[in-house]
Amino acid sequence: MIQLAPFQAAIFDMDGTLLDTEALFKTIVFEVCADLGFEMTDHVHSGMVGSSHERTNQLLIEAYGVSFPYSLFDEKCRVTMRARSQDGVPLKPGVREFIAALHENNIPTAVATSSRNPHAQHHLGAAGLLDLFETVVTRDDVVNPKPHPEPYLMAAARLRADPASCLALEDSFAGVRAAHAAGMQTVMVPDLVQPSEEIRKLGIAIMDSLMDVHLAAFPFKN
Repeated sequence: MIQLAPFQAAIFDMDGTLLDTEALFKTIVFEVCADLGFEMTDHVHSGMVGSSHERTNQLLIEAYGVSFPYSLFDEKCRVTMRARSQDGVPLKPGVREFIAALHENNIPTAVATSSRNPHAQHHLGAAGLLDLFETVVTRDDVVNPKPHPEPYLMAAARLRADPASCLALEDSFAGVRAAHAAGMQTVMVPDLVQPSEEIRKLGIAIMDSLMDVHLAAFPFKN
């Protein structure tokens, strides 16, 4: 079992890390593309995971041409996602227990997501997590989204924490690159995308679940 270095703050990605939403969103992406007359593929979708809306737009235009109706695609995905999450948003295993342990140890927490603010507020609220974080940094708060380090650096600044003393939890390549570039102790907890050789070479820790991260963070308190 990996034992993490001591840290003063913990910053979480949202979809795929805190919230078990990526598989549902993948289904929606395939459905909406088909409705619009385009064939989504696993390869194209994997590039979208953890990406900003700007990068997703670029990926889809590269894949399907300039005729791809990104604004309509984005709207249909958001409307469908909200409709299917009316009864609540599922959490990844171990989320509540880990956050509770962080709070018990007086470690402040934040979210750094590539999602826009309305989406983040709705999903964190529907999952019952919104009040558990000191701050939430969304795409609307930064000039440069992931893989740029700005979202993580902003979250650290809001927590008044040294980035080098922060733990970052991520499930996507873009998020791992962002947190690593911010100088944080970065852990990838893979969801739909497994780490590549490039990601492994960054020297980050890779763990199967937040339950494993919990054990690694507090090995003598479980």
